[in-house]
Amino acid sequence: METRASEPNDVLAACLGELGWSPKALARKLNRVFGAGTVAESAPYHWRNTGSLPRSPLPVMAAYVLSQELGRRVSVAELWQGRAGDSSALIPADTDLARPWTAQGLEGIVADWVSGGLVDRRRFLAISGAGLIKVVAQYLDGTAGRGQYAPRISETYGANPLVDQVEHHLPMLQLLDDEHGGARHLPYVGAQFRAVGLLIHEGGHSSAAATRLIRALAEIGQLAGWMAFDSADHGLAQRYFATALRAAHQVNDFALCSHILGDLSFQAASRGHPADAIALGEAARRVSDAAPHTVQASVLSRLAYAYASAGRDNDFAHTSGAARELIGSRDAGREEPRWMYFLTDNHLNCQAGYSLVRMGRAQQREGNTVKGRRSLAQGTAMLRTGAYEVPCGDPSQRRAMFEGAWLALGHSARGELETACEIGQIATDRLGVVRSPRSAALLRQLAGDLRRRQRNPFVRSFLPSLEDALALHSPTA
Repeated sequence: METRASEPNDVLAACLGELGWSPKALARKLNRVFGAGTVAESAPYHWRNTGSLPRSPLPVMAAYVLSQELGRRVSVAELWQGRAGDSSALIPADTDLARPWTAQGLEGIVADWVSGGLVDRRRFLAISGAGLIKVVAQYLDGTAGRGQYAPRISETYGANPLVDQVEHHLPMLQLLDDEHGGARHLPYVGAQFRAVGLLIHEGGHSSAAATRLIRALAEIGQLAGWMAFDSADHGLAQRYFATALRAAHQVNDFALCSHILGDLSFQAASRGHPADAIALGEAARRVSDAAPHTVQASVLSRLAYAYASAGRDNDFAHTSGAARELIGSRDAGREEPRWMYFLTDNHLNCQAGYSLVRMGRAQQREGNTVKGRRSLAQGTAMLRTGAYEVPCGDPSQRRAMFEGAWLALGHSARGELETACEIGQIATDRLGVVRSPRSAALLRQLAGDLRRRQRNPFVRSFLPSLEDALALHSPTA
């Protein structure tokens, strides 16, 4: 229930004025970020005009959305003149992460994960700008130093059956994401992360066993972060990534550190924060200097996507080309990290493909039609070589859905509506198997494209089935 005041909310009015937003625009943004039905579109008019205080946790949600859009912190107390406080259920992703980059600092963060358990009701709000960079700043500027544990493990397989079992399950956990998307099995992977965290928290392990457990925590944390990102739970993803980065740092696994920083970069670019993405991607490139070529190539592909999101087409082309050169010159005799199993020449080509489609669509919106057409033509050609039409039994269903959605968007932007609908149907048919809100959001973009072209017979035939599938299998962004 809203409580009313007699005076307008001048702070809210000033924030909306600075953004050029109407109260309805604020309501729509809240519904996009927190889910359809969070707030009625008329409610923010009462907040602004009569000083109404919305029910909890809407005061925190509104302050968060405005802070993200304005690029500066708007506190709950400031926005609502001291009549509302912070929520224990909605907290920033960096809460309690400002700890020393030591084994003891990591243990404190792990203890929070363990104590939260499966009934953790907190929702972590994604951060950006200075807040995001601050989470990893000590690692980026070198003040974190080296981790406590040696990067090489002397303990042999069989010496510790419990740790052996933890490591044995890691590759199988990764396959769950490939086939079913991040949202379907994130709770299970999160439980595995907490289980390993509990073992570390209890202590009493040999140095070799502790090293293996911390490395496993880093790998599961990276996977959980990726799955949360694929689930569009960006604050939770950032918290997993930040914890995994600290764990990888403690065992001096610089290849995994660079991989996690690359994931953070890719997430920031996907959220529309290109400056954050470039800062994180360039840091990942520096950290990956001594890593195997596949890791370096993967990091460069993430940085290329960041450049594409910023419209820096020359930097994109140079970085994407460097990634392909590295993957082509990798040393077959050098051991690769097991978590790099997915990276192939074709995977890199398709990453470049959807980067070009994203850049081409942006160039079109900006009126640069010649560049836009060129980028779209290159991007769709690359994506055509990918996984978008693999059969339903193939284990790469999430990749197929994601690349298929991007390919359909590319053809839609080129005005090739019949092809866009054909490929869009293939991607849509995967919605019943793959729970990937990140991919579903691309299909929503496609639906938005097609609604403006409903006179086309192919669009009239396909659009209702797309919208019905989204409503059934992915009702909220």
